Amino acid sequence: MTLMTFIIPVRHQENSNDWPSLKNRLSQTIASIAGQSNSDWRAVIVANEGADLPDLPPQFSVERVTFPPNQLYDLNGPDREKAYDAFRLDKGRRVMSGMLSARDTRFFMIVDDDDFVSANIVAFVAKHPDANGWKIEKGYIWSDGGRLLLHQNDFANFCGTSLIVRSDLYRLPAKFEDADIDHMKSMMGSHVRVGKALAEAGNPLAILPFRGAIYRVGHSGAHSKSPSLLRTHFLSAFVLCRPHRLLRNLSRVRLLDNGLQKQFFGTRANG
Repeated sequence: MTLMTFIIPVRHQENSNDWPSLKNRLSQTIASIAGQSNSDWRAVIVANEGADLPDLPPQFSVERVTFPPNQLYDLNGPDREKAYDAFRLDKGRRVMSGMLSARDTRFFMIVDDDDFVSANIVAFVAKHPDANGWKIEKGYIWSDGGRLLLHQNDFANFCGTSLIVRSDLYRLPAKFEDADIDHMKSMMGSHVRVGKALAEAGNPLAILPFRGAIYRVGHSGAHSKSPSLLRTHFLSAFVLCRPHRLLRNLSRVRLLDNGLQKQFFGTRANG
């Protein structure tokens, strides 16, 4: 049994406005995962048939699916609740497909295809094999291509790359056709409800005791339309009218130095 499996769901090609850029960001996420200091892991990329993917290093595999493009992909459309429900369905079935292909694993971590994870995650998990899992409360925000990071101490409320969960707690079906759609959307299509659902079931997640991931923002392919770090935390009218908030944000800035590049970006670090 593998200790930990990373699941990376990739949207349908028709839901990307710039596939070459998506592919480049995905290659950086791949390099980040591949930098783990403990080798007891694998990763599964879930992508549609025909999707052009980067070359994969050892321990990565691809689960090809035939799901149609999400017709309600724009989260800023006229009916946001329908759009979010469609997103949870699309992501949930991709994630479940990946999990079912790698169910012989102790833990799962779902990683968005443009984020980064700490090289220390699998080594930490290996020390606690009987845990329920962890929530990443402390992480970083990074603007695509930038040299600065921002500490984010409420990380799990912003980024989907924030949960490590023991595999049996997902209650996977025997095969995809047996899946409960609502359970799939709630537990695999979104990170927002998972922690509360597990706690209510008597299996609360612990807090990862170090900064475990980087949320990449400010690029054109971001589904959440997340603005750049500079625009959100330093140049917005809300922050500029509140000097104490600006000073607090400045205190959270960190330089993307060699140590952080090695920990999060693997061998393909920007800079």
